Amino acid sequence: MDVMSLKADTNKLKRLIDERHQRFLNTEGPVDKKSYDFFNQVKKETDPMFRLTNEWVKEAEAFVKDRKTNVHPNQVKSTHENIEMIILHSYYLDVHRKRFKELYQSSHYVLDMVLDDLEQNEKSSL
Repeated sequence: MDVMSLKADTNKLKRLIDERHQRFLNTEGPVDKKSYDFFNQVKKETDPMFRLTNEWVKEAEAFVKDRKTNVHPNQVKSTHENIEMIILHSYYLDVHRKRFKELYQSSHYVLDMVLDDLEQNEKSSL
């Protein structure tokens, strides 16, 4: 488990969900969910985002399993699912703002906890 990679990926996810949040707030909806072209555009654009989230969940699960952390493994799994929903909802705009904000804030909270735990582990290993 590469701690530096987890730290970098966690920071990338924080930026990613910030970008998705802005897209959600600034995009006029609704979209045509039956549009094949739109589906292909979303698939193409989201593929690297989903790869990042899948890589992060593996790294984060290994990190919380192997060390004393404040993050529970279920929080890692839930955050992974929440981030995937944030990505999709930022395109399809099919959720209320309040729910999107809850997903967004919850994800940031756990990502920040992971970063704090990484920092604590760095300090304790010096």
